[in-house]
This record gives sequence, structure tokens and C-alpha cells, in this order.
Amino acid sequence: MADLSSFPITSRWPAKNPDIIQLYSLPTPNGVKVSIALEELGLTYEAHRISFDTNEQKSPEFVSLNPNGRIPAIIDPNGRIPAIIDPNGPDGKPIGLFESGAILIYLAEKTGKLIPADAARRYETLSWVMFQMGGVGPMFGQFGHFFKFAADKVANNPYPVQRYRDEAKRLLGVLEARLEGRQWLMGEEYTIADIATYPWVEGARKFYGGAEVLDYKSFPKVMAWVDRGLARPATQKGMEIPRKE
Repeated sequence: MADLSSFPITSRWPAKNPDIIQLYSLPTPNGVKVSIALEELGLTYEAHRISFDTNEQKSPEFVSLNPNGRIPAIIDPNGRIPAIIDPNGPDGKPIGLFESGAILIYLAEKTGKLIPADAARRYETLSWVMFQMGGVGPMFGQFGHFFKFAADKVANNPYPVQRYRDEAKRLLGVLEARLEGRQWLMGEEYTIADIATYPWVEGARKFYGGAEVLDYKSFPKVMAWVDRGLARPATQKGMEIPRKE
């Protein structure tokens, strides 16, 4: 049985089965990226719900794993990094990771799935993952904050909503162009680039209620792509994890 005692987070969220991946998350657009990937890859894992209501993501135990105090984070008791990347990697030793993009890349590299084997296409996939991490996530998140959660604070100042609305629509335009003639961001191959991105587009529609403001009807290829992603069984399950107890 794996010893995870060196990870202080396990004192607050004990592992029932320390031999499988431990996921610390919440069903947000960022959080579900990892649960969807875990489901898609068929990896066994144990999900721990981190409550924003009580700021558990800021607790000393959680911050011990992610100093930035954000979900998701994981512990893999059987860390594996391909020798081509690091011949002196963990090789079966526990590894803790945070940042959803880094976790997606790690899981893809660990399994050799959801990422192209061809080097050029691999880096192209990573470019689209970074497009989400640096663009879609932050801009859609700021849009949602001002549009839904801080509407009363900016009632007399439309600039914040307009700025992030316009940038979110610009990014939707980039995705619309990319998806011309493609089923997924990398063509016929479903990858971590898709998993990283479409939960954010769906989140802005479902959670923020911003579909009309963001003019989703003007991006039919994007919306068809989102619907294809949502139709996948792994996505349907992963979008609900961790469940409320």
C-alpha cells in the first residue's frame, strides 16, 4: 500500500485507497477537465470535494499541495513519466501536481493517450492547451465574474463586462475558424486540448448564463463541437465529479 503521509493534504482528506490517484477538485470548468480526462483514460481515482463555501482551497492542507490555492490538484501514488521526457523521473514514486493544464499533460504522457504520438502534432496539441490556459479560461472567467457575480458592483460601469465579453467572443472566433472542417481541435483525434476547452464554453452557457450576451448562435461550429464533447459518456460522468455527499 502506498504511503502518502508526506503529503499533508491527506491528513484533512484521508485516502480510502492510497494506491489510486487522489483528486482534489470541484465541478467547475477548471475542475472537470481532470475528472473528464481520468474518466476518458479509464484510470481509477478517488475524488475529494474541496468546498469553496468554506474556503477549503485556502486551507494549509490544500495549499501544501497547491501553493496557489486553486483546484484541481492530484496525487498519483504511482508517478510515471516517460523516459524520453525524463529518464530519472519518479518511476513509481508518488507525485503531487497542480494546475489543470499540467495535470492533463501529465495524465496524457503517463498513459500515452489523448495526445498525438507524432512530435509535431503533440506540440500543436499543447499549443491549444495553452490557448485555453492563457486565453479562454482567464477571459471567460473574468466575463462570468463581472456578468454574474459582480453585476451590482459594475451596474454604472459597463466597461468590465464589455471588455471581457468582447475578448471572449474574439476567442470564440478563433475556435470557430479552427473547427472549420474538423471534428475536434486536432482534426479526427480527440485530445486534452478539447477536454481543456469545451467545459469553459459550456460553463459560460450553463453556469454564467452568458450564451446570449456572448452571441453563441454566431459560432455554430463551436457549439456543435461542445455538444459532441458533452455527448461523450466520460464527459457526462466527469462533469459531476466530485459529487456532493
